Amino acid sequence: MHNRVALTAAEEEDMDDFYVFGGIFGAVFTLIFIVTFVLIITRLVQGVGTWHKNNQSPKQTVSAVLVGKRTAVWGHSGTNTVGSTNTAYFLTFQTESGERTEFNVDGRVYGMSVEGDRGQLSFQGTRFLGFARQQDKYSGGAT
Repeated sequence: MHNRVALTAAEEEDMDDFYVFGGIFGAVFTLIFIVTFVLIITRLVQGVGTWHKNNQSPKQTVSAVLVGKRTAVWGHSGTNTVGSTNTAYFLTFQTESGERTEFNVDGRVYGMSVEGDRGQLSFQGTRFLGFARQQDKYSGGAT
């Protein structure tokens, strides 16, 4: 035996509104969750793919000139809140064959680099391994 409580028409309408809102909210929440999950998995697969491709590439060392430097800054800084920002550092090299390649490097390498530096660029796929500047034979500094 089921004990059912009789609802008034106004109460039934309120319940219908609740289920419609809950249904829409549930659908939107589920959709956002699925899209976020798919984006995370996609980025993870891309990262593993790039890592694997770089590992399969030969290590190369070529003569190159540093032709460009840039940074990319992102994050949040508020006036009344504690914020955090991130900075990515990039160096662009041009090889003797004229090919230009940009590498993501750490801040220390970026800070020690000057456009126009010449030297030996070492890389593996898209992975920067190092840059050994040629020394200027007259001043002892980089060229």
